[in-house]
Amino acid sequence: MKRQNGVSKAPPTALRSREAAPEEAAPEEAVPAELVPPPRVLVVAGSDPSGGAGLQADLKTLQALGAYATSVVTALTVQDTQRVYEVMPVDPWLVERQMATILDDVGADAIKIGMLARRDTLELVARLCQSKARGIPIVLDPVIASSSGHELLEVAGHSALIQRLMPLCALVTPNAPEAELLTGIPVREEAHLHHAADRLLLMGQSAVFITGGHLAGDRVVDLLRTADGLERRFEAPRLPDTPHGTGCALASAIAAGLAHGYTLESAVERAHTFVHDAIARAMRPGRGRRCFHHIWGGV
Repeated sequence: MKRQNGVSKAPPTALRSREAAPEEAAPEEAVPAELVPPPRVLVVAGSDPSGGAGLQADLKTLQALGAYATSVVTALTVQDTQRVYEVMPVDPWLVERQMATILDDVGADAIKIGMLARRDTLELVARLCQSKARGIPIVLDPVIASSSGHELLEVAGHSALIQRLMPLCALVTPNAPEAELLTGIPVREEAHLHHAADRLLLMGQSAVFITGGHLAGDRVVDLLRTADGLERRFEAPRLPDTPHGTGCALASAIAAGLAHGYTLESAVERAHTFVHDAIARAMRPGRGRRCFHHIWGGV
């Protein structure tokens, strides 16, 4: 059957009598609808070769939550599911080049920042956030030390973290020990979460989400507070043997929600559910702590 200008034409030898059933036209080829691109989230973090935390956990979380993840590597580490053995920061100039290149080409709908290792790196990342990421929500997981006690941000970087980077962020997500380091306030019980949140807001933060997994008790309480008066308490039963990398996954899940267009409160609620479900289904790939099986908490 020949086709002219999209109309089927029968050849002369195929002419039929009036009584013959009319021939059906060949179906047009279906044209696939243009795919809607997923939201973009840029991750700035250190590598964890065990896959339980750091950059690898961030990328898996974002994939599970329907975001397109790009990455900037700030440090290489030697670690497994038991502990961190070595940290080698990436040259700050190379970190800056990675981040500038991705923002200039791919862009971002949200940014998640984790381990920065060095003050010089932190300063350069803050400068790029100001020059190339204005209007993009930034979620900061203030990684200062590993759960095994290894330093992940040099002491010289602590003040720069507070003064240079934190004020640029839409949300900061410290756990209780990190909130204590940032504020100087002991955080040992639920009431202290409120005191630390007050101090962080007074320090200029627009929003904080302090997680209480390190506090004692059968239930875990996390606290979301914003400078415009929002307060939301999240509570969940404590699950045994909390896995490695919960803070990384939480901050990335919030960034994914913001990139999808959720409000801050909704993004935090969605991320809280994702992390709790992923903890419940964590696995033990090595001889140390359990790790998330991130896809179980996905959408």
